[in-house]
Amino acid sequence: MYWEIVELEDGSVALRQVDDGGDPMVTIKFSDEAKLRLNDRHVEVAKAMISAGMQSVGEIEDEHEELAQEAEHEENEIYPVIH
Repeated sequence: MYWEIVELEDGSVALRQVDDGGDPMVTIKFSDEAKLRLNDRHVEVAKAMISAGMQSVGEIEDEHEELAQEAEHEENEIYPVIH
């Protein structure tokens, strides 16, 4: 699965799957005032926001996996396998 960051017709910035006609996973919309204050660099800011979000998701998934492994390990200690 590949993702792309695109600027939509309405000026918002979206994260969507490549070759997918469905709704974007994330959409960021800046007000006209924000665009002016950012000197029209809103796409760069949106990319940084999306990147930070994806990094956070990766960290959350890693933590979840570690907790699941710890729980499995503890369960194996409580109920050892007898062959």
